[in-house]
Amino acid sequence: MSKNVSEQLLDILESVGVEHVYGVTGDALNFFVKAIEERDSVDWIGMKHEGNASFAAFGQSQTTGRLGVCAGTVGPGALHLINGLYNAKKERTPLIAITGQIDQRQQGTSFFQEVDLKKVFDDVCEYQAIIKTPEQAPMIIQRAIKIALANNTVCRIELPANVAEMKAENQQFIHPIQTYASRLVPNEETVSEAAALLNTAKTIGILAGDGCRESREAVLTLSKKLNAPITHSLRASDIFDHDTENVVGLTGLIGNPSGYNAVMKCDLLLMLGTDFPYIDFLPHDTKTIQVDIRQENIGNRTAVSLGVWSDISSFLTLLNPKIHQKDDTSFLDKLRKSFLGWKENMKEQASPTRENEPLHPQIFAGFVNEYAADDAIFTVETGTSAIWAAHHIAFNQQRRLIGSFNHGSMAVGLPSAIGAQLAHPEKEIWCLSGDGAFNMAMQDFITAVRYKLPVKILIFNNSELSFVKLEMEEVGLAASLDALHETNVNFADYAKLCGGDGVRVEHAKDIGAAIQQAKNSTKPFIIDAVVSSGELSLPPHIGLKQAIGFGTAKVKEVAQVITGDKSQWENIKKELQSYFD
Repeated sequence: MSKNVSEQLLDILESVGVEHVYGVTGDALNFFVKAIEERDSVDWIGMKHEGNASFAAFGQSQTTGRLGVCAGTVGPGALHLINGLYNAKKERTPLIAITGQIDQRQQGTSFFQEVDLKKVFDDVCEYQAIIKTPEQAPMIIQRAIKIALANNTVCRIELPANVAEMKAENQQFIHPIQTYASRLVPNEETVSEAAALLNTAKTIGILAGDGCRESREAVLTLSKKLNAPITHSLRASDIFDHDTENVVGLTGLIGNPSGYNAVMKCDLLLMLGTDFPYIDFLPHDTKTIQVDIRQENIGNRTAVSLGVWSDISSFLTLLNPKIHQKDDTSFLDKLRKSFLGWKENMKEQASPTRENEPLHPQIFAGFVNEYAADDAIFTVETGTSAIWAAHHIAFNQQRRLIGSFNHGSMAVGLPSAIGAQLAHPEKEIWCLSGDGAFNMAMQDFITAVRYKLPVKILIFNNSELSFVKLEMEEVGLAASLDALHETNVNFADYAKLCGGDGVRVEHAKDIGAAIQQAKNSTKPFIIDAVVSSGELSLPPHIGLKQAIGFGTAKVKEVAQVITGDKSQWENIKKELQSYFD
């Protein structure tokens, strides 16, 4: 029996290892979904919202390196995919979005649900395969997939309702799609110039990003030769974890002093595989070498003395033999001492003896670190939950950390955990989420229940958008408590209502048992962690502008208290209580 275009599309996806398609069906997608239903090798994962579907596809692709696929039908269904697709684009994750389109005979007439998806998706997609005839379908479908895989990017396939059921054509154009293992090797002169700069510099700092994922040991070798401290980006936390030799932590808004000082106080900064975006946390008068596989990143955030267009592995293979062993360890020793002191302080902050209520969020993160499997995958929300994860969880070499680290979107945690769990049924998947972010995506907890996914979700429930509060105060605004407030349900009860399980934790003595219960659960599990909204987490360095901002904000908040604003008085009391406990 001859195949239709939808079945041909599925054949091509299956040939590159696609096992799950996340989406909400309807209209133009119905023939495609029917084709999936008749296959044993590919499953349709019916989500409650297309935005969550694109985040779930991201979670699967990011943790496997394989192509992720999400789908939304015509008009509104397709539009809902966009936020998760932007996240995949910014995280350099290969993703295909399959979108329906109205019948071609109605296009251009302002028909019901008609949207010019080509215009809408033009920024997020590197290529769009808009199928107009069955004859062209196999060629442009394969082109979209090849571009997505080759460039770790997002492409879209548009399937009009009338084409979806047409007889497939040009089967002879379908061929195996390969991924090619190639290297970008720098020229010898550039490597020699880099070696000369490194060998003559007195103090060197290394800022390492996700581009070092395949080159961890080579970076460590270089660090030891140079006695250079390693500061890493958030995405690279699971490459250069807290216990790795010469690592001194993070810089940036959620960094620590040793990570900041290693970058800002060295004589020469070596940036490896990172487009670190926060220019206030980069030196601009320091000699800098930047190595990146993407040429456009070199000098993007700070002026560089030498740019090297190369993958990190090829560069270090050529560089390391040219590097002389340095004897002076004073710069590294000072920063390591600072980092170890910071780690001890983090342990104290996560101590269950700090029984003040509402509880300190750090205690929960500390227990998760202790109980989670050595090869667990963590999905982390944007906001303060990312701070507690980065400060209190050791992402050793077997653990994996994913999130919206470049796009900075809320609501990535739960759906990406769903995708990660479907891709890795044998592993523990932990989602660390703020209450605001979970509220955005909570409808798909039902999806986790439906597919029997034992994801473990820790919700830092402080009834507030805490990171936004920090941002407001940084620029000198008194916290707008009404706008920041989150009205929450009992999340543990919600979990049980959906068919999962959960527990609400309000006392320190109950935290360990709750984490263990989540770990052992065979159902999706929510820990409703009732935590303080007064917990402060400041950047590793407060500049004059930020100091003035925070000071101005606090003066304004105190002024509101004097005029009788009870909510601001409660806000200040919570902050003082957290600080002095």
